[in-house]
Amino acid sequence: MTLLLVWLLNAVALLVVAYLLPGITVASFGSALIAALVLGLLNSLVKPVLVLLTLPITVVTLGLFLIVLNALLFWFAGSILKGFQVNGFWWAVIGAVLYSLISGLLSAIVPN
Repeated sequence: MTLLLVWLLNAVALLVVAYLLPGITVASFGSALIAALVLGLLNSLVKPVLVLLTLPITVVTLGLFLIVLNALLFWFAGSILKGFQVNGFWWAVIGAVLYSLISGLLSAIVPN
């Protein structure tokens, strides 16, 4: 039940990001649900491998390269999904940071 609620809140966070940033568009709430699911899967399956492969550059940049990884995954999700679009790398950087902040705040209200 908690996982479903977090998924819904992540979709809402994605809609808020699309509302705030003109370079990110989400067609509908259904598209936001699918995009939130894909982002969750990318972050849980692909991101750990990428973090491991880019560990040297992450150490050299004191962890700031993780923002680039988040942006690349956000941008990738926007390029493979129909109803979710990210118009460029810098919109992906801003969108990924904002999405992380908003979804983190919304997830904080979910009881454990």
